[in-house]
Amino acid sequence: MTADFPNLTVVTHPLVQHKLTWLRSVDTNTDSFRNLLREVSQMLVYEATRDLPTEPQTITTPITTMDSPVISGKKLCLVSILRAGNGMLDGALALLPLARVGHIGLYRDPETLEPVEYYFKTPADMSERQVLVVDPMLATGNSAVAAIDRIKEVGCTSIKLISLLAAPEGVANMLKHHPDVPIVTAALDSHLNEHGYIVPGLGDAGDRIFGTV
Repeated sequence: MTADFPNLTVVTHPLVQHKLTWLRSVDTNTDSFRNLLREVSQMLVYEATRDLPTEPQTITTPITTMDSPVISGKKLCLVSILRAGNGMLDGALALLPLARVGHIGLYRDPETLEPVEYYFKTPADMSERQVLVVDPMLATGNSAVAAIDRIKEVGCTSIKLISLLAAPEGVANMLKHHPDVPIVTAALDSHLNEHGYIVPGLGDAGDRIFGTV
């Protein structure tokens, strides 16, 4: 957490920062970008799930019987903000293979920069689940705020947002509208430019994931 943004955790692990450097580079091709994003997503999910509750379960090892911790509490759900969020799902599901998956389709109006919803599909029992929302870029924060508005509408009260990069404007927007939602990211960048892109950023994450640059 930072003094300015108590809702924000920046993962400064050297492996995360090393891989983020190559994600930022314009010379990184589509295949490498996807692989790097999957790897960094795993590490961000690892950090975001650090506080999952556990309970003891009795097991038998090859040597003896023991009580060992297993994850307890609410079931998990990953919610991807389309389309770029899907680039983080593989990495997240590698760590959480039993998690359910929801999708929220939002696009940013190029004039107003406001989100427009075109798709929403989540498990029926969202009120019983802990939700991890994945979206590589927290820029203006408008899409994240809209997505979490919708998730709360279906009864979910335990939510975290995982983003590869964040801008101060987006973190502040989330803090204003959803102060109860922690954010986990690999970097807090400088600012947004006049087009609403994160600076220095890495460009359009969706375009780089899907090769539509």
